[in-house]
Amino acid sequence: MNKKLSANKNPRNPKIGTTPGRALGPVPDLETYVHPDWWRRIFNSMYLKTDGDVVEDKNITKAEVDLFLEILKPQEDDRILDLCCGQGRHSLEFYHRGFKFVEGVDRSHYLIQKARAQARKEDINIRWREGDARKLPFAPDTFDVVTILGNSFGYFETLDDDVKVLKELCRILKPSGKMLIDIADGHYLRENFQPRSWEWINKRQLVNRERSLSKDEQRLISREVVIHVEKGVLVDQFYAERLYSRESIDELLKTAGFSDIRIHSEIATNTERNQDLGMMARRIVITGTVRKEWSVKRTKSKEQVTNVVVVMGDPDKQDSIKPSLVFDDDDYYTIDQLKDGLNHLPGYRFTYLNKHDTLLQDLMRQKGKIDYILNLCDEGFNNLAVNELHVPALLEMMDIPYSGSDPQCLAYCYDKSLIRGIASEMNIPVAKAFLVNPEDSTFELPFGFPVIAKPNYGDSSFGITAKSVAYNLEGLLNAISDIRNNLGYEKPILVEELLTGKDLSLGVIGNPPENYRALPIIEEDYSVLPEGLPKICGYEAKWDPESPYWKLKSIPADLSDGTEKIIIECSIRLCDRLEVRDYSRFDWRLDSEGNPRLLEVNPNPGWCCDGHLAKMAKLAGMNYSQMLHAILQAAEARLNIQTISSNVTIEAPSRVS
Repeated sequence: MNKKLSANKNPRNPKIGTTPGRALGPVPDLETYVHPDWWRRIFNSMYLKTDGDVVEDKNITKAEVDLFLEILKPQEDDRILDLCCGQGRHSLEFYHRGFKFVEGVDRSHYLIQKARAQARKEDINIRWREGDARKLPFAPDTFDVVTILGNSFGYFETLDDDVKVLKELCRILKPSGKMLIDIADGHYLRENFQPRSWEWINKRQLVNRERSLSKDEQRLISREVVIHVEKGVLVDQFYAERLYSRESIDELLKTAGFSDIRIHSEIATNTERNQDLGMMARRIVITGTVRKEWSVKRTKSKEQVTNVVVVMGDPDKQDSIKPSLVFDDDDYYTIDQLKDGLNHLPGYRFTYLNKHDTLLQDLMRQKGKIDYILNLCDEGFNNLAVNELHVPALLEMMDIPYSGSDPQCLAYCYDKSLIRGIASEMNIPVAKAFLVNPEDSTFELPFGFPVIAKPNYGDSSFGITAKSVAYNLEGLLNAISDIRNNLGYEKPILVEELLTGKDLSLGVIGNPPENYRALPIIEEDYSVLPEGLPKICGYEAKWDPESPYWKLKSIPADLSDGTEKIIIECSIRLCDRLEVRDYSRFDWRLDSEGNPRLLEVNPNPGWCCDGHLAKMAKLAGMNYSQMLHAILQAAEARLNIQTISSNVTIEAPSRVS
């Protein structure tokens, strides 16, 4: 053994195993030669050769990204961080798939330079940074998705360092943000690693590898000796990677603060060389979600802000509209997206109230300290749709200004039959219909089949399913019975002619007749439905992911100028007549001859990021933040509240610095 090495009491010398041409010969204990920060110097041009059969194979990268996107299902405008990105193979592929807000971070200066060069070559706008995963250069709540791919987790010497990485992910992820890691299957490798192997990496170079378990059997120690047929030994290097089993990685993620942890399919890597795949031979994919509140937005002490309290549904109470009767992951994600959208608005400070048991007391404490209420409690007080009007009624009694429609308007529009009567009185066309009262044992059908039966009072398509459509008297009786017996609905049922033309929605932001904006009309695309299913957008389309209706999409409506004019003019007249305020949605459908018929008026319609109003706003060139700001501005103009943002145009939030 080299005398210099023999004289060194601590053989963990960073120069050993990294100097070209130096080889150590036989080593009795591989672990002794692993430097604590081996990862600082190993990821260089030689790495792209020894591991190139995997990390330089574009087909492997594409297949991996296929899998990751199928698991994550990100939105196109999501901000994605590819942590430990290496030479950027996954980051670049994400960008090619349409995700334009991608950033990459890696500790290796060499690999980051390679990533930058490739991005410049392809004229791709990705921001690359050199950085330590334990202390990331990002503000809290920055990313929607963070990935650690290619078995790039578990390099640090201590378990605490891995926890630090995961806690950093929790910090920089937005609430309900998702993390995806692919790592070696530790249990499999512990039992099946190759103690010795060798493979040709090209015609002149080969790599020999030795492996052993660490003393605590928690890490796999590897030694690589790269040899050139003419130049001899090029590299003799040591490294260690922690072996995580499915159980241990699950426990670690929970310790760091993740929830909804899921272990997905394995990745079995096949390469052209297909010789010694080492840690890449069998990997597992793990995802987790971070549940947290948005970080408090700090403002300068002298900065003038508009204080807005957002009133919402109560996540701790049952909600009979929801299939599980409780707020689920999708609901929390929707709320987090709302907070993200509002967070992008300058000049505001938002406070959120969602505990209905203490709502009155909480509002009393806020009175006098706030400018107004953003009323987004469309679930209704105590999550009862019939009590939706109670929240604005409470605010009226407390003399607190608020956004959205007043109690009278909400009461009118909750009654579908009443709205039909008002519209008919105004010579606005409606579908033919009649009421079946709870006490009615017989009734006459004043028009022919097919028909659709729906609760006269209801929200969020409650009680409207494929079973609600009837083609004969027996089917209608069954539909009525299903609503009454299965849903416990004991109020009048509206039986309406089933219109078969285009299913349309119009959104309006503002306050007619003076100041409003009609959004582009959308229609439901029923082409994805299996033949035989009725073409309706009911409860299944909104709440049942297993239903064929879940696949329905909204598309820009293709209408004649005359039809579009009728729909917009009639909707604006109804806004004025019913005193619908700030924002609204009107549902229409064409009959078999192409004539528009009003179905419903929706004051305070769904505000979620993937709802119909947001879809229409997007067609109008507004992102989610801009839509929310437009609603706020409509309320502020009506309430004569002057804010510093009243005349500010909110641009699309910058995703890449």
